[in-house]
Amino acid sequence: MLSTTPRTTLGRKKHRAVTDRAALHAVLDEGLICHLGIVRDGAPLVLPTGYGRDGDTLYLHGSTGAASLRTAAHGLDVCVTVTLLDGIVYSRSVNNHSMNYRSAVILGQAKPVLDAEAKMHGLEVLTEHLAPGSWAHAREVNAKEFAAVSVLALDLAEASVKMRAEGPDDEPEDVAADTAWAGVLPVRTIFGAPEPSEDLSPGWTIPPHVTAREW
Repeated sequence: MLSTTPRTTLGRKKHRAVTDRAALHAVLDEGLICHLGIVRDGAPLVLPTGYGRDGDTLYLHGSTGAASLRTAAHGLDVCVTVTLLDGIVYSRSVNNHSMNYRSAVILGQAKPVLDAEAKMHGLEVLTEHLAPGSWAHAREVNAKEFAAVSVLALDLAEASVKMRAEGPDDEPEDVAADTAWAGVLPVRTIFGAPEPSEDLSPGWTIPPHVTAREW
């Protein structure tokens, strides 16, 4: 179970809170990008960031020159969010239009991963989250690349999950009036057909770890 804290307790729509830690893992594993929120130079900043999960550790990475990661690595509280949009909810009134979604919010202090072996492991986790099979297929990270990238580790101890998976929530009078269509328009994220690079040498076929993705 997720450990509820004052910062992760929902203020509204508390019935949509999910406290099963497996639900947190499921949202993070399905998502492909997170948003990292920090305060830099006194101003809030939210940036899209690559990530990967290993157990109850979330890895973030970026260039060593990225001011956002340097700020996050200085023992400051950060906020990481991942949102999956599952549907647009059309109601009989504009006010009651909504969305079906699954979202995760993680709070804590991101720690820089400095040990070389642990840092390489973090890079593997990140790579395999976005593009499974690529760590074994593509060229290894060289020393110059390794030195130019930062890896941060964020514990998943303080987190919340919120979900909506239902139809319209219309007022009884709007349902009785029956003057507009109501329902859910599902939203799905799918992969398209792979597009080989134009500079590939002849003879290459799409490798199994790419074709294994649903498209």
